[in-house]
Order: sequence, then C-alpha cells, then structure tokens
Amino acid sequence: MDVVQVEPMALIGNIRRFGSLGPIYQVTGIGKPDHDGYPQMSILVVESGETLDYPVSDILDDPRED
Repeated sequence: MDVVQVEPMALIGNIRRFGSLGPIYQVTGIGKPDHDGYPQMSILVVESGETLDYPVSDILDDPRED
C-alpha cells in the first residue's frame, strides 16, 4: 500500500463529509496527536457546532465537499 504524505497545514480550510452520507465538517487547525502519536487535525462539525480532533488518515479518506 502506498503511503500518501500530506502537509497538515494544507488540510486547513478543507470542507469534507464523514463518509458518503455523514455530516459536513471543516478542518480548522492542527490538533493534538492521538495516544499512539498519530497526527490529528481540529475540525468543526457544521451541523452541531462541535469541535474535536480527528485523525489525518480519516480526513484523507473522507470525500471533499468544496
């Protein structure tokens, strides 16, 4: 499997959807690495206003909405 290298700053401002039918979210900043040290980004879930850290690998798997 090929590993895609992405500069986290390039993800800021992306608008994506959790899977094909999930809510839309916007990447707002760099988050804290998870307990295993994997990078995460801060996101804003548009529908609920909730902010949370979300793994970069999951962001890259989610479809873009912009």
